[in-house]
Amino acid sequence: MTSKPWKVLNWPNRISLLRLLLVGPFIVLLMHASPDGWPWARHAALGIFVVMAVSDFVDGMLARRLNLRTRLGAILDPLADKVLIICSVVVLSIRESANMPDWVVVAVVGKDLYVIIGFIVIYLVTDKFRVRPTLAGKLCTLGQLVMVVAVLAAPDLDRLGGAVGSWFVKICYWGVAGLVGLAVVSYTRLGLIFVAEGQQPLDDHHPRPPQ
Repeated sequence: MTSKPWKVLNWPNRISLLRLLLVGPFIVLLMHASPDGWPWARHAALGIFVVMAVSDFVDGMLARRLNLRTRLGAILDPLADKVLIICSVVVLSIRESANMPDWVVVAVVGKDLYVIIGFIVIYLVTDKFRVRPTLAGKLCTLGQLVMVVAVLAAPDLDRLGGAVGSWFVKICYWGVAGLVGLAVVSYTRLGLIFVAEGQQPLDDHHPRPPQ
């Protein structure tokens, strides 16, 4: 008797998977959010993004409180975050209405690529699966989520007067840049600790590379 595939996933995993599936509709809405396209799409995209951002904290809270941490969850949760944030900043950088600076996109995408490459290197060096978020990394993710919300909500905030939304977005850009730097430093330090603790010696099973 085979079990239903859906039952293999616990609730935190299901929420992370749902967040991944919502990235598609979010990007479609974002691409069509313009007065000449779908005028309502920006608000719909903002609503979906807020749901996904809140779900990021809900699945982590459930995993900790209900002791439902799994290796699948350790992969799905950060993967969903990275896919959501990378897709968001790339699309917002090519949309004239958002006009996100290129250096912000480079900082955000570059940091995630750095973390992914570091994860692969640590696995190859230590033969162990290591995923451990740092405080700086969590703050960086939070800052990036707030930045995307600020960009999407900026036109509405600007109507309050004094270009409130535009100024808040600029503050978010520089804040995220600083948090990216802190996250890179913290993950580099953590990665070096993993390597120092679990580095495998070169032997018959791990031959030396040819000279």
